[in-house]
Amino acid sequence: MRQRPIPRRTPGNLPSDLSGFVGRGGELSELGRLLDASRLVTVTGAGGVGKTRLVLTAARAAADAAAGPVRPPDAGGPADPAQERYFDGVWLAELASVRDPALLELTLAEALGLTDHTTRPPRTVLAEHLAERRLLLVLDGFEQLVDETADLVRDLLRRSPGLRVLAAGRRPLTLDGELSWPLAPLDPEEALALLIERTSAADPSFALTEANRAVLAELCARLDGLPLALELAAGRLRTLSPEQVLSRLEDRFALLTGGSRGALPRHRALRTAIGWSHELCTAGERLLWARLSVFAGQFDLDAAEYVCAGPDLPVDSVLDLVGELLGQSLLVREETAAGVRYRMLESVRIYGAGWLESLGDARRLRRRHRDWYMGLATWCELDWFSPRQEEVAALVEAELPNLRLALECCLDEPEEIHLGQYLAGTLWFFWAGCGRLTEGRHWLDRTLEGDLGLAGPEYESSRLKALWVLGYVAALQGDSVASMSALYECRDGAARSENPVAGAYAVHRMGCLALISDDMTRAGELLGSALERYREAGELNSNVLMCQVELAMALAFQGDLAGALSLCREVRDICEERGERWTKAYALYVLAYAALDAGGTAEARRLLAECVAINHTFRDLVGLVLAVELLALVTVAEGHPAEAAVLQGAAEPLWDGVGMRLFGSGYFNAPRLMCQERAGELLGAGRYASCARHGRTLPLDTLVERALRGPEPAPVPAGPLPRPRGTTERAERPMVHPGAKSRKPAGSPEGEPAG
Repeated sequence: MRQRPIPRRTPGNLPSDLSGFVGRGGELSELGRLLDASRLVTVTGAGGVGKTRLVLTAARAAADAAAGPVRPPDAGGPADPAQERYFDGVWLAELASVRDPALLELTLAEALGLTDHTTRPPRTVLAEHLAERRLLLVLDGFEQLVDETADLVRDLLRRSPGLRVLAAGRRPLTLDGELSWPLAPLDPEEALALLIERTSAADPSFALTEANRAVLAELCARLDGLPLALELAAGRLRTLSPEQVLSRLEDRFALLTGGSRGALPRHRALRTAIGWSHELCTAGERLLWARLSVFAGQFDLDAAEYVCAGPDLPVDSVLDLVGELLGQSLLVREETAAGVRYRMLESVRIYGAGWLESLGDARRLRRRHRDWYMGLATWCELDWFSPRQEEVAALVEAELPNLRLALECCLDEPEEIHLGQYLAGTLWFFWAGCGRLTEGRHWLDRTLEGDLGLAGPEYESSRLKALWVLGYVAALQGDSVASMSALYECRDGAARSENPVAGAYAVHRMGCLALISDDMTRAGELLGSALERYREAGELNSNVLMCQVELAMALAFQGDLAGALSLCREVRDICEERGERWTKAYALYVLAYAALDAGGTAEARRLLAECVAINHTFRDLVGLVLAVELLALVTVAEGHPAEAAVLQGAAEPLWDGVGMRLFGSGYFNAPRLMCQERAGELLGAGRYASCARHGRTLPLDTLVERALRGPEPAPVPAGPLPRPRGTTERAERPMVHPGAKSRKPAGSPEGEPAG
C-alpha cells in the first residue's frame, strides 16, 4: 500500500536580504518570543530605527523554521511548532506606497498571490482564503492608512484563527490583544559594527583602527545609533575622513539646537542626519533628490530622466547624479523582473517631497510624472501584441504603484478626467490578461463616475474606450448587468460620434457576454459582426484575435468543428508570427479539445501543457482553470483516473476566484462534468473524493508543475472518449456538450496519485 502523499509547504514571498543584518540578536529572540505569545505583534519606533529590517529578518527566521519537510501523518514524535504555525508560509505586504484606502485590501490580496475575477469584495476574498490557513502576514509601512489597516487586521484575525500578523510602523494599530514593542536604536557596539560594515562595503580599503575608533564611536553616538542615519554617514565616509564627517555633523546639530550639546530626541537625530546629507549634496543632487520624491515605490532610469530633467538639470547628468545618490545611500538599487530599478527609502523620500513643495514645483513634477506613465501605458498596450508580452506584464506589475499615482493625478483635476479614462482603458491588457480585474474595475468605475461632461466632445474616444473595457471586465467578473449597460452606452456613443473602432469593441464584448451565457447563436452573430468591423477599420491586435477564438468556440459548441479549427489555426499562426502568447493560449485550448475529440490524447496534452504554462505566466485564472479541467479529461482518457481526480480537485479553488463555474455555462463546464463522471465510475465515489480532496491542498505553483509533468505510467488502458448522446458523426457533434455521457472502459483503477 502506498504511503499517503506528503503535501508541500507554501514558502511565501519574502525578498532575499541583499545586505547583511548586523547585530540585534537579543531583539530577534525577544520578537520570536512575542510571536509565540500573541497573534498580533507591532514593532514601533521612529523612522530610520530599523523596524523594517528587523521585522523582515525575524520573518525570514520564521520562514526558515517552517520550511522543513512536512511530517507524514503517521510519523512519531512531537510536531515542530514553527512548522505547524506557519504551514502556509510567511508573506510580506508592503503598504508604504498605498494612498487610496480602497486599494489596501487589494494590495494584501496581491501580496498573498490571490487572483480573483469575481465582484466579491476583496476583504471577503482575503477572509475566505485565510480562514483555514496557518501563516504569518508581515505588514510594513501602514502609517498613512493606520485606521483602515487596523480595521482590516481586526477583521482578518477574528475570522482566521490560523493567522498571525507581524507589523512594522511608527505607531501601533491599537487593537485588543496586540503586543506593541518599541524598538530602540542600536547599542554603541552594534552601531559601530554597522557603520564599519557598510563603509567597508562601499570602500574595501576602509578599516577600523585604534586611530579612528574614538571618532567613529563619537559619530555613532551623535547619530543616536539610528541605522538609517549610520548608513547615510557610511555613504559619506567614502569621500570624507571620519573627523570631517563628525565636524560637519556637529555643525548641523548646533544649527538645529541652538548650540546645545545635550542628547537629542531620535526623530531630530534622523532629521539631522538626512538634512546634513542634503546639505552635503551638490545643487544638482539636491534637485534630483527632490524631484525623485514624486515617484511611488520603484522607478527606472528612463523615467527619472524624463520626469526630473529640465533646463536646470540636463538629461545627460541624471545618470551620474543617480550614481552619487546611490553612493550616499539615498537611493537603493534593486534587480527585478523588469530590470534594474531604484527606490528611495520612505524617510528620505518624505524629506525630498518637503523640499520640492518648498520650491513650488510639486504640481508641475506630478504632471510630468503622470505624462510619463500615460506614455508608458500607451507603449505597453502596443507592445502587448509582440514577442515582448511577458516583459510588458512584468513592467506594468513593477510600475503599478506609479500608475496608480498617475491615475490619482488625473482624478484630482476634473477637467482632465478624460486622461484618467484613457489611462484606465489603455491598461485593459493588464486588468483582463494579468488577473487584475478587481483593480481595473475600481479605476474604470472611478473615472467614469467622475465624468461630469467637463472634458468636451473632443475626448469622447477616451470615454468610449473606458466603457468597452469596463464592459469587458464586468463580463469576466460575471456582472452581466453592469457589462451590458456599459457596452450599450459605448455602442450608442460610438454611433453618435462616428467611431467605428469603439463600436467594434462594444459589439465584440456583447458577443463575449453571449458566449459565456450559453447563447451561442447570438454569440456567433455578434462576434462575426465584430470581426467584420475590425477588418473594415484595419484593426489587428490581441483583442481582434481573441474575438476570432471566441467565434471559434461558438461555432464548435454549435457543431461546426471544422470552422472552429480553421479559425484557431489561423490565430495560432498569427500569434506565432507576432510573438503573441496570451491569445494563443485560448486558441491552443480549442485545438486541444479538437485533438481530444479526434482521439489524439498525446497531442491534446502537448497543446494544453503550453496553454497552462502561458496562462500561469500571465495570471489568467479563467484560461488556467479551463485548461486544467480539460487536461483532467485528457488524463482520464489516457487511463489515469486518480490523477484526473487530483487535477479536478485542484481546479476547484481556482473556480472560487472565477466565481460560479464560468457563470453557470453548461458548455464550458462540460469537461469537468464528463471527467467527474468517468473518473468516478473507475475509482468509486470514495476514492474519487479522496483524490480530489488531495488536489484541493495543492498550491498553485505545485498544481502547474504537476500538470506540466504529466502522470506516471498507470495500469488502466485508455478507453473511448465520452460522446454526446444521439450523435454518430464526429464532425457533426459539438466539441463540448453539457449533456455528455461517458462510457466505462475495461480495466481496473490505478493506485493512489503520486505526491
